[in-house]
Amino acid sequence: MASELNRSFVDQIRQNGIVGAGGAGFPSYAKLQKSVQSFIVNGAECEPLLHKDKELLKAYGPTVVEGMARIREHLGAEEAVLAIKEKYHDVIDALKPQMPKGMRIHPLGDYYPAGDEFVVVYEVIGKVIPRGGLPLQVGAMVMNVETVLNVATNRPVLKKYLTVAGAVNDPQTVQVPIGMSIREVIEACGGAEVDPYAVLIGGVMMGRLARDLDEPVTKTTGGLLVFPPDHPLIEKYRRDTKAINRIGKSACDQCSFCTELCPRYLLGHPIEPHKAMRALGMSHEKLSLVIGTHFCCECNLCSLIACPEDLDPKNVCVQNKRELRVEKTTYPSEIPDRPVHGMMEGRRTPVSRLITKLGLKKFQNRGPLNPLELKPQRLVISLKQHVGAAATPVVAVGARVREGDVIGAVKESELGVPIHAALDGMVKEISDSCVIIERG
Repeated sequence: MASELNRSFVDQIRQNGIVGAGGAGFPSYAKLQKSVQSFIVNGAECEPLLHKDKELLKAYGPTVVEGMARIREHLGAEEAVLAIKEKYHDVIDALKPQMPKGMRIHPLGDYYPAGDEFVVVYEVIGKVIPRGGLPLQVGAMVMNVETVLNVATNRPVLKKYLTVAGAVNDPQTVQVPIGMSIREVIEACGGAEVDPYAVLIGGVMMGRLARDLDEPVTKTTGGLLVFPPDHPLIEKYRRDTKAINRIGKSACDQCSFCTELCPRYLLGHPIEPHKAMRALGMSHEKLSLVIGTHFCCECNLCSLIACPEDLDPKNVCVQNKRELRVEKTTYPSEIPDRPVHGMMEGRRTPVSRLITKLGLKKFQNRGPLNPLELKPQRLVISLKQHVGAAATPVVAVGARVREGDVIGAVKESELGVPIHAALDGMVKEISDSCVIIERG
């Protein structure tokens, strides 16, 4: 049971609206309820063209180390570990002398997906999280670099760090107010090199295609990658389910490369994408179900790198997972996981390979942190920026708010965190999904 001091620490993290900044946005306070042996800070950032975590460690390394120490103390962890790519020698050399006893840096290879939570836990402590499980089951807890920085600064989360790259005139990492449109962020980085342009939000491997350039930045936006609309990646992301299934049914020759490079399969989990593709080919109207697809991590290696036919095993697995959830079909608990694959070390995919295969070599692979303070006139602040319950507005149209004021709250009994105003201004509009604030 946490002490009163530690309970206060957890409550402050919730009140500050801190969620995982590098993934689905799981509320950070909920992770801090139980003690662990190992606290791991995930600074792998293995998606091509993204530089946010590395840049934050360069600029705010001592503050991140301070946050690591505080969280380690709260968790009662035996060690706190910063996992970062070995190639960032300057960052490692600068931070290593600042690591107190019980804290260390773990260098990672330059491969994808080194930042996958299951992979980074195995790399750092040599333990495999059980299929469908959590790091807690092997005595670990994982947080992203930016999340730890937010904990250390102990202020409401009003802004988001993200890298803007690809076909943009000035690739950089910027800090932007939550609710600013992605169009405005790109314009602040010199604008796109092409017109028209398309944007992948998050990354080329696990991101998503922006449907509207006026979509707002949220607490989980990690990158904005700009591309010509005819770039092969954009064309791939634009395929709908009907096209994915039609092509998959007609062309899969069961080479099984998708399975042989799958990072979760290599860890011993029962995910075999080629079997999902086989089931697709054998089905008529309804997708045939393969229960191992429960454990697909959606890293996209199978679809963007492994498949020689340019098929989409990842999205076939995702369809399968959804259907399994609808039917409440679970994987038999009596079937044990396999051992870690003997060829795991030799089947890692270098990031340089991704850059070449995905047509990214022509773009500048840099993202220096720019201290420029962006002040948009209007913010569209989403009420659902994290896993759990959406926030409920606690302000009215016409109300004047100050930067840092709570504008959306979640009940104490629900999983979630409050949402704050990221500028001084007036509430112009409230809907089921957002609060719009205009400066002035």
